[in-house]
Amino acid sequence: MPRNPESSAKACPLCGRPASPDHAPFCGQGCKDRDLLKWLGDGYRIAGPPADESDLTGVDREDDDS
Repeated sequence: MPRNPESSAKACPLCGRPASPDHAPFCGQGCKDRDLLKWLGDGYRIAGPPADESDLTGVDREDDDS
C-alpha cells in the first residue's frame, strides 16, 4: 500500500508519530533530543577512506614541538 506523501511529510522522522508544531519536524522533545544525541555521537557519519596526515594542514598535533 503506497504511503500518502502529505501524511509522511508531517510524521516524526524517528518514530513516525504526527509531528508537533512546537518540536517540528519531531513529535516531541524526546525524539528531538534523541536526534541531537545521534548527531553528537557521530550516528549520522558517512564512512570514507582514512584521512591522510599530509591533507591535515594547519591542524595542531601533539607531536609537533615547533
